[in-house]
Amino acid sequence: MTPSPLTAHLGYWLRRVSNEVSAAFAKRLAELGVTVPEWVLLRTLFDEAPLAPSALASSMGMTRGAITKLVDRLEARGLLRRDADPSDGRGQRLTLTDAGRALVPRLAAVADENDEAFFGALSPTDRRALESTLRAIVADHGLDGPPLA
Repeated sequence: MTPSPLTAHLGYWLRRVSNEVSAAFAKRLAELGVTVPEWVLLRTLFDEAPLAPSALASSMGMTRGAITKLVDRLEARGLLRRDADPSDGRGQRLTLTDAGRALVPRLAAVADENDEAFFGALSPTDRRALESTLRAIVADHGLDGPPLA
């Protein structure tokens, strides 16, 4: 029996595109001093703050320890702050600072530009079909949390 070639597998093509899209995006973010996980955290807080670190860890699919390290870095750069949770004296709430809120739209523009660079050659109908197909795969497999790597 002759094994199927690598290029006969959809996973091969998904990985090939995903690697390039992800690497280009990570490179552009790095030029702005931000990692992909930091971007996801900032973008999440932009819409959902204030959030407890545990809620953020759950929504991002990360451990609380990993979230703490991200928060420490972003807090040191003045992009977010920790406040005491008024309903739980031991708890914390995370919110973006003005600098953090100002940075998110710039980073979102980088994400938009990256998408356009890779998927701009597709027609709007093809883009919607690709997104629909990928969303169906995500739903079918119960994939949670954003891709961080």
